[in-house]
Amino acid sequence: MRSGGCPAGSSRDTRLDPFALPLAFAASDAVADGRVRHIELFRERLVIRRSVAGMHMALNMPVSAYAGVAIRLDAGEGGELPTVAVVLEHKDPGLALTLFVSTEADEAFAEWQSWSRVLGVPQLVADDDGGWREPFARLGGVRVARPRPRRRRHSSLKRRRPSMALRRKGGKLMPNAPVYQGEREIIARN
Repeated sequence: MRSGGCPAGSSRDTRLDPFALPLAFAASDAVADGRVRHIELFRERLVIRRSVAGMHMALNMPVSAYAGVAIRLDAGEGGELPTVAVVLEHKDPGLALTLFVSTEADEAFAEWQSWSRVLGVPQLVADDDGGWREPFARLGGVRVARPRPRRRRHSSLKRRRPSMALRRKGGKLMPNAPVYQGEREIIARN
């Protein structure tokens, strides 16, 4: 287990790999003794171990108790570069868990997608009122979007498909259409 109080993923050599679960690492905690908490992260749950005022505690929580994986933008102060952090967000800010920090937005975006997919929680972005929201509309676990129009012109199978069906309208059933019942023949003969 790594020691120290810096956030997880704050440099290249401390990157947490979402595909190498379970992981055990240390992260900073302003309230804990020694300002360090130890975290064990599994696919379905996580265990946070820390000591507050000499009392040792271990929080064993399912990953589903977290709201999702959020991406945070932090402006650099002074001469520092702005950073992008990937955080496992909880309703209680004290339980939020920083998974990755980088100055490269592309790396952070890839990590954001990877952590969300591996842990099975939604991706989140900051809302205008200070909360979190999902950036894409979803219906259960499926992302919902407007259907795109079909383009058949440049398809390699275009020559095998009839194009007449694309120009025809479907038939309509009229509400007052006559219905013939109880007759012997369907076809009229002269």
